[in-house]
Amino acid sequence: MVTMAEGRPPGLDPDPYQQGCPTRHILDRIGDRWTVLIVGALGDGTLRFSELRRRVDGISQKMLTQTLREMERDGLVTRTVYPEVPPRVEYTLTDAGSTLRGPLKALEDWSIQHLPGVLAARERYADA
Repeated sequence: MVTMAEGRPPGLDPDPYQQGCPTRHILDRIGDRWTVLIVGALGDGTLRFSELRRRVDGISQKMLTQTLREMERDGLVTRTVYPEVPPRVEYTLTDAGSTLRGPLKALEDWSIQHLPGVLAARERYADA
């Protein structure tokens, strides 16, 4: 079994609190609202582009394309193109992408559970 320390390149000591640390880019990706929603949508299995766009209401075609490309680049989704007319393209979470399901679902659940309190706090803040 390879530990995190053994799996790192020599001299790499990740610290997201340090400016320039590559982990900040990863946090930006997984903290992006579209990534969170796409991971959730793909949590039940493979989807075509058009199915993803319908599932993630409000995302533009351009933003979905851009986010999926970045997620593919970062190893979070796999894009499969089938040689059909018209071409069929499907997206699936990779093993790494699947490991995000739990933490991101916890954030989703937290936002639903705490929505009334957050809305009340916003109202109090606006009235102050």
